[in-house]
Amino acid sequence: MIQTQMKSLLSVEYATLTLLWALVAAWGWEETALSAAESNPPPQRDIEYANIDGQSLGLDFYPSQTPGVSPLIVWIHGGAWRSGDKRNVPIKPLTEDGFAIASLNYRLSGTARFPAQVHDIKAGLRFLRSHAERFGIDPDRMVIAGASAGGHLAALVGVSDQVDELQSAELGHPNTSTRVAAIISFYGASNLETILDQSTPDGLSVRQPALKLLLGDLPSEKPELAHLASPVAHVDPSDPPLLLIHGDQDPQMPINQSHELQGVYERNELPVGFHVVHGAAHGGAAFYDDASLRRVADWLSQH
Repeated sequence: MIQTQMKSLLSVEYATLTLLWALVAAWGWEETALSAAESNPPPQRDIEYANIDGQSLGLDFYPSQTPGVSPLIVWIHGGAWRSGDKRNVPIKPLTEDGFAIASLNYRLSGTARFPAQVHDIKAGLRFLRSHAERFGIDPDRMVIAGASAGGHLAALVGVSDQVDELQSAELGHPNTSTRVAAIISFYGASNLETILDQSTPDGLSVRQPALKLLLGDLPSEKPELAHLASPVAHVDPSDPPLLLIHGDQDPQMPINQSHELQGVYERNELPVGFHVVHGAAHGGAAFYDDASLRRVADWLSQH
């Protein structure tokens, strides 16, 4: 009887100790999870940076995953200027390399014609620079980047901070600079006056209706507007470093568009990098895999 009672007591004590150890372990895991959450702050979504005639323009902010004040990449989505959304951010892994990212929505061409898109993006730049302390970003290390139509808009915004027709002070923070420290264009346009002549038949089927919606007609019918919308027309020796990334099998955006912008940069003796993704078409994983984003991070660190 006594031995049976002793065994029962020992079993209870063992079960109690097991439970206590489980609780301690669980507490430890919870503390670890809380620490990880604190060190990896979540995105801030749908922040209004401007409001135009009742239409709210928003951005999503992805904080850097490393402590301290961060350089900022302002991301401009693609979609032939007429579609797309700020939630498409293929460069998000760069937050692990110390960069914060702000992805902007802007008025699409079905809602407003050019230069509304540039006006909106510059309003976003002024908003972010004016709230640099709030976001923990360095206002002197703001980079603009985008893909496809977003690459075109990023390049145009980056080289036109002195172009009066492309400013939009009425959208807020009028005395704040829109200058950026660097530009990255993933397979973007650079010259709307030559793009159709360079396009494949497949490319024309997409590009012609997109340009009509953006400009109000084909570039040949809107030559002054097409010139204003072309980054190559605004490059001068004061412009920031530029990185161009383009696939050599792109059927939608002729690689010559990137070559043209590279040539203008070189003539102005400006820093320009050009990475050709061999065998790649218009977008896809080859542009945003670990090796490609590491190349982008390294280039930004150098410039």
